[in-house]
Amino acid sequence: MSSQGDPSVTAASAAAPDHAVVRGAAIATFIIFGTNGFIFASWAARIPAVTQTLDLSTGEMGLILLVGAIGSLCAMPLVGPTAGRIGIVRTVRLGGFLAVLAGGAIALGLVLHSVVVVGAGLALFGVGIAFWDVGQNIAGADVEHRLGRTIMPQFHAGFSGGAVVGALVGAGLSAMGVPLPVHLAAIMVAVVLIMVFVPRHFVPLTAHEAPESGAAEEADDGAFPAPASKEPGGALAAWTDRRTLLIGVVVLGATLTEGAGNDWISKGVVDGLGTSEAAGAALFAVFVGAMTVARWFGGRIIDRLGRVLALRLSMVSALVGLSVYSLSGIYWISGVGALLWGLGAALAFPMGMSAASDDPRHAASRVSVVATIGYIAFLAGPPFLGFLGDHVGLRLALLAILVPIAVALLLAGATRKQSA
Repeated sequence: MSSQGDPSVTAASAAAPDHAVVRGAAIATFIIFGTNGFIFASWAARIPAVTQTLDLSTGEMGLILLVGAIGSLCAMPLVGPTAGRIGIVRTVRLGGFLAVLAGGAIALGLVLHSVVVVGAGLALFGVGIAFWDVGQNIAGADVEHRLGRTIMPQFHAGFSGGAVVGALVGAGLSAMGVPLPVHLAAIMVAVVLIMVFVPRHFVPLTAHEAPESGAAEEADDGAFPAPASKEPGGALAAWTDRRTLLIGVVVLGATLTEGAGNDWISKGVVDGLGTSEAAGAALFAVFVGAMTVARWFGGRIIDRLGRVLALRLSMVSALVGLSVYSLSGIYWISGVGALLWGLGAALAFPMGMSAASDDPRHAASRVSVVATIGYIAFLAGPPFLGFLGDHVGLRLALLAILVPIAVALLLAGATRKQSA
């Protein structure tokens, strides 16, 4: 830079772009979160079409989907070390491009009517989504750290908003009779374009990451010192850090709370109260809408109350809401419960990601550990609640989630902000 000889000019030129660079990284991260939600929901909306095309039963389709979940769970512990080695831009892109390849394999499997090929594609899709999902949380935590205020819930609101759009698009294409391979091809093109152009606006996370844009160059000029995200003692050291593991348990409870609502809140009132499917869907919309609103505005609340108190209030809201939903025999009262449940389930996962990344030097490995622990809920939660629901009824079965909510409430102090 030609102005480096004048300290006053250097200070002015370095300070001026700081906010714009970080804001650009925040916008890029928000887009990545939203795209992730869009991909997930647009695929989920077409699962019935996959089931029909492959002539599978519901149970057989569940096993196929489990392959994808296992792929994600196996890949998640690798994301932190990978981000520390190749940088966050390449890590998120790796996830996106693996998801694209997986989409191609799934489309091919549908054309060939091959369960094996579709299953292999879903396993690869799970791996790609793991790198994408954990990578975007690492990037979001880094932006939040640089801004000095809580913004992670807004990124997760972007995921929720993208999921709503993806579900509507998927349902619309299904109603129009658009073949799923064509749908997947369009998604693949969109993801490739987004992965090429959007992550380059991230601020480099590690010294291994080569600059790709003005944002990266400003970081290298010293405006944003890039933390070395390596855990002392190797990649496995984060798994022995007591605070990280406690945060993981909190996130596990939060994920079970959110996942139970996503999976069963609609069916619970249809089976338990004898309502129509439309009425069940309306209660699901209340739950998701409450989560989205809470995530969009939740950052200000967290900054005002502090992370621990905000988490405790969230868990109390989820506990009360789930109890009201499950125990009430009146539809509208169950709706109030769904509202409180959604508000309570919204912020715990983003707060867990923020807490795991308090020390930016270890953020990548610790976020990876916490995400892996939380993701166990997606594997264990639905089948456990479904099995229990067969014996005691679904609405009463959901009361089992009160236990992890209570545990998260008791362990909320582990998320207290920790200086680097």
